Amino acid sequence: MGIETEYGILGIGNPGANPMLMSAQVVTAYANEGIHGGSRARWDYQDEDPLRDARGWRLDRTSAHPSQLTDEPGRPAPDGDGVAGAQDVDDANWAGVTQRRRPAPQPEPATVANVILPNGARYYVDHAHPEYSSPEVTNPLDAVLWDRAGEEVLLRSARLLAQIPGMPQVALYKNNTDGKGASYGTHENYLVDRDVPFDDIIDHLTPFLVTRPVFCGAGRLGRGQRGEQSGYQISQRADFIENEVGLETTLRRPIINTRDEPHADASRYRRLHVIVGDANMHEVSTYLKVGSTSLLLWLLEQGQVPLELGALRLADPVGAAHAVSHDLSLGEPLDLADGRRLTALQIQRVYVDVLTAAVAANAERTGTPVDEQTADVLARWSSLITRLADAPGSCAREVEWLAKLRVLDGMRTRDDLPWDHPRLAALDLQWSDLRPERGIYAKMAAAGAVERLVDPAAVERAITHPPQDTRAYFRGESIRRFPDAISAANWDAIVFDVPGQAHLQRVPTTDPLRGTRRHVGDLLDAHHDAGSLLRALTAVPPPEGGSAT
Repeated sequence: MGIETEYGILGIGNPGANPMLMSAQVVTAYANEGIHGGSRARWDYQDEDPLRDARGWRLDRTSAHPSQLTDEPGRPAPDGDGVAGAQDVDDANWAGVTQRRRPAPQPEPATVANVILPNGARYYVDHAHPEYSSPEVTNPLDAVLWDRAGEEVLLRSARLLAQIPGMPQVALYKNNTDGKGASYGTHENYLVDRDVPFDDIIDHLTPFLVTRPVFCGAGRLGRGQRGEQSGYQISQRADFIENEVGLETTLRRPIINTRDEPHADASRYRRLHVIVGDANMHEVSTYLKVGSTSLLLWLLEQGQVPLELGALRLADPVGAAHAVSHDLSLGEPLDLADGRRLTALQIQRVYVDVLTAAVAANAERTGTPVDEQTADVLARWSSLITRLADAPGSCAREVEWLAKLRVLDGMRTRDDLPWDHPRLAALDLQWSDLRPERGIYAKMAAAGAVERLVDPAAVERAITHPPQDTRAYFRGESIRRFPDAISAANWDAIVFDVPGQAHLQRVPTTDPLRGTRRHVGDLLDAHHDAGSLLRALTAVPPPEGGSAT
């Protein structure tokens, strides 16, 4: 699993500054000054295919909206939210739209829009935002750790940029909307067995994702995409959900995204690209968000889903997503397809009880104890569903939307402010400000008012070191140890450019569970230059049916 986050960006003292240029400047500052020895390696787009659909077809490139074309080197895709009238254009008309909407090239200083970090992450400009895509991890606690490392990378980038004469000072926000109608994503990615029918993913994940914000929503001031209605809601992304299933990510956003771009062996895996989640500052929210979702996908991989989950199909999933987010009481019943009515908490109770029973049955059947993180996710998840129903105020240390609501409501009540007052809007934005001297969440965390799961020393190490149990280890360590010998890389390959050799050498890494510390650590430690490493790699006998890497 992994998390990719687009950060909100604002020029300090110049709110009208070009966000795409500022984003490129932020990434460039870190590429040049934040990585020891700088970064030469660029992103390799060879394996990118954002238009392949999991439902069995590939969208023609001439029919795609420009924001979907994320596989063009040196040309960041425009933001779908920034296109006037984008919601009103039919798919059949995208071909002509593509020609007139693509922004004209602008003369700009030399910038780096795409870089691979020594921790195995990708750091780049996407849709006019700096985006950090974490390295692949195998458990929810590591997902939190390398997501937190991303926050630190962004914060250091802004500080480094401010030290360069003539460069702007910028503020970065880990949120999902500018409050003026634009939304930018925090996408989760899960590797799933290709044998799981995609229809099963749609059927069983839709009610789960619609109701999941009750324990992992980040909270948002205003209702409607432009905040045209005053008030507060649970999720930052819910009002931007307009479709049940679809390929798009920046317009007509679906609950289930169908992009079939596994970044791995496509005969074995699919990558579920979840775009409906919020950007969380709370570590517990991130932990339970990815932990519960991966457990549900594990259940689908077992091929024995209880009937209770099939009976949770919603009558109107999109409408339900909006209703859940707007219901601060958590008591609004949702219409199910079979005529029943259940609240979001009741639906989540079915999921957690089914998964708890399935995990216990699997442990008994296999004779293998339940691992610590799985047990912890299930226990925390179940506890929150109970306490959110009985005593929601007790959950603010773990549930972000409740913690933010407490802060906003405190100011509103103390100063007798309406929900649409500009001071509350400023406070809502300030919640996710990465600057520790400005960010409300950062101040609360420093004061011990929220629960933390990862140690600051571990976060510091994760900024420069990759996870050890996925292929991110080989990618990150290669970047860290041989920065001058790597021309490009992506999730499933590294391209070496060894001085003195006539040709580039591409090393495939299509199995996310190979290239780990256990697999190649001794090999990396034994070779201090890329040339000898590559010669040794070619001498490693491949596993049965696979490549050496």
